[in-house]
Amino acid sequence: MLNYVIAYIATASVMVLLDILWLGFIAKPLYQDGIGHLMAERPNIGVAIAFYLIYAAGLVIFTIAPHGVTNEWSKTIAFGALFGFFCYATYDLSNLATLRNWPWSLTLIDMAWGTAISALSAAAGKAAWDWYVSA
Repeated sequence: MLNYVIAYIATASVMVLLDILWLGFIAKPLYQDGIGHLMAERPNIGVAIAFYLIYAAGLVIFTIAPHGVTNEWSKTIAFGALFGFFCYATYDLSNLATLRNWPWSLTLIDMAWGTAISALSAAAGKAAWDWYVSA
């Protein structure tokens, strides 16, 4: 059971750190240009924490644990990427369908980011899982 906890902590930590870089620095102008009219002055930290806690659990349950006992890194990373793609596509395409002036370009960029960050976070969780199991 501790392997799940260790994988979860690694997954969530990497995801939060990468998203801080992405949302706080790299892509901030893209989001401000595309949806600045919808953005709050400050993010709701409680809701953000809830998102990361839930999303990291999804990555562990659906991408890391099923491949945790194997050495199939490629499957863990591929499933992490697919999980991210489907989750971020659900969010972005729903916004594109329902919100006025939601930009296509931001939809595609955000879906690509979701795919990448989920694959990287799943890889970190898999590394932590493997480290614990082999220790």
